[in-house]
Amino acid sequence: MRIKNDNERRFYEIEATNQQWSVADLKRQYNSSLYERLALSRNKAEVMRLAKEGQTVEKPRDFLKSPLVLEFLGLAEDSSYSETDLESAIISKLQEFLLELGNGFLFEARQKRFTFDEQSFFVDLVFYNRLLQCYVIIDLKTTELKHQDLGQMQMYVNYFDRYVKAEHEKPTVGILLCREKNDSIVELTLPEDSNIYASEYNLYLPEKALLQRKLAEWVEEFEQNRKRLQNTQ
Repeated sequence: MRIKNDNERRFYEIEATNQQWSVADLKRQYNSSLYERLALSRNKAEVMRLAKEGQTVEKPRDFLKSPLVLEFLGLAEDSSYSETDLESAIISKLQEFLLELGNGFLFEARQKRFTFDEQSFFVDLVFYNRLLQCYVIIDLKTTELKHQDLGQMQMYVNYFDRYVKAEHEKPTVGILLCREKNDSIVELTLPEDSNIYASEYNLYLPEKALLQRKLAEWVEEFEQNRKRLQNTQ
């Protein structure tokens, strides 16, 4: 694979070795712009770390991507499908979905039921991340994310933290996987220290050149701000 960007090439070299990717896995991750999506999901100061260490997972934000790419599900972008259809497609392609989620994920259950105050609730997908030692629960939304969805996920996370996780485990992470989100609504609804994240998904491979340009702009802006800060000191 001829990757011109030195940082991007080093990232894929490290990840292919650490994760023991097959050639098909490597090509898929490259074509899905994994490097750019991880970089754009991070603080600009952490972008260079990807090239030096690969994808390190020390906190929940480290495995977030912008966006998640689910082209392997085979669902048409303009087709009508339900959340149940999306869930079933993910389960049928679980190995590919785990690869897209990233390092350290283990699958536990679908439609995980819990009962509280004589009411039953169902969590769409339950995973465990062995690197962070915490549960990661995912709720699927095929429409625009609403503030009620965030409140429901907060209840799910609270239940897992109080009644499911062991004392030595880290707090539960909640992810709302949706077609569309409004960052302002998410920020206004959730407290600053929330362990809940909203992540959009695509059913097609992203335009790599577009993400590369966006990442280059982010890095350039960061460097300019850093130089201005140095000049004022």
